[in-house]
Amino acid sequence: MGEVELLALYWTVSGPAEVHVGREWSLFDWRDRCSEAAKVGFKGIGLWHADIEHQLETRTLDEMRAIFDDAGLKYLQVEFLADFFVEKGTPERTQSDRLRRLLFDTAAAFDAHHIKVGNIPGTPCELDRLTEAFAELCQDASRYTDATVVYEFMPFDVNVNTLDAALALVQGAAQANGGLAIDTWHMAKLGIAPGELRRIPRQYLSWVELSDGQIENMTDPVDETVNHRRLPGEGEFDLPGYVEVCRELGYGGPWGVEVLSETLRSRPMEEAFARAFETTVAQFQAGVA
Repeated sequence: MGEVELLALYWTVSGPAEVHVGREWSLFDWRDRCSEAAKVGFKGIGLWHADIEHQLETRTLDEMRAIFDDAGLKYLQVEFLADFFVEKGTPERTQSDRLRRLLFDTAAAFDAHHIKVGNIPGTPCELDRLTEAFAELCQDASRYTDATVVYEFMPFDVNVNTLDAALALVQGAAQANGGLAIDTWHMAKLGIAPGELRRIPRQYLSWVELSDGQIENMTDPVDETVNHRRLPGEGEFDLPGYVEVCRELGYGGPWGVEVLSETLRSRPMEEAFARAFETTVAQFQAGVA
């Protein structure tokens, strides 16, 4: 088995930010984040749109890329784009279009691995219309960047919350730069067992994120999702199973670590990075796949 390449995704190492409800930008400086990621062994890092906007108040994208390169990092994830499928002229679409360009420009500046999109707000849309919009989004992205556009399906997505719907979306869009993001948290909460992922054609298995948790749902699903995920190996999900099937399908990485945890966000930056890396890489070193 070759080296396992991991990305420290934004919410895993953002520190005490307020997920979706307030200040979403990190108090940890970008230079410190990049340095700490490389120090503990990560090969890449993630950026959330609000954090990009905050950093651009004092740095250019080129300056951010120079810091990233100086740290020796290789991969960048940029996220998150929602409401790209709603009617033009609405406030939601106007905001989405503004963020679309921000994410495209960021992806281009960093030669990003991918841009993550989806439907966190749970905005209803007919699947045919969503598929058409996703195809258009991928085509638009290709004019700016080589980054793949990955659709992350999840329980909150009222349009794409089954594997069948996810496959219909990406296969219907049929874009070379469009695929699926598989997050083990969402798979477990949707009741999608590792073996079911074998139905995904390799060309659409574009990105995999690892996090752990408990099988039984808490009373508040939003609170559970943003505050109570667990580091890989510290919960009840079959992470080895998900990894094994993804590798069987030919996915070779890199792999994201996305642990939205109020406890983890309260820890010192050095501890958050170290724990996220150590617990995740241990899943592979223990003989996964």
